[in-house]
Amino acid sequence: MKKLNIWDMLAWMVLAGILVWVILKMMGIINTPVLIEYAPYFGAVYLAGWQIHKLATVANEVHELKKFKEATINKIHNIETNCLIKHK
Repeated sequence: MKKLNIWDMLAWMVLAGILVWVILKMMGIINTPVLIEYAPYFGAVYLAGWQIHKLATVANEVHELKKFKEATINKIHNIETNCLIKHK
């Protein structure tokens, strides 16, 4: 299993905090002012940003893999060409 970095742990804590807040709010345990009621929305925005960052990282890794694949194919083609030239 891949080790979580600090940002992943923070995102999961924010998500858990929002879930606990929603449950307590629905049960009527939390009665907050309007300004504080928007805190979960700010947390959700953070989570959306976190997901966008993760998707950008994956997209960058896929791009690097495509470049590596093309370079490997070119090297194999060059080896095949050199073998054909030497064996003629």
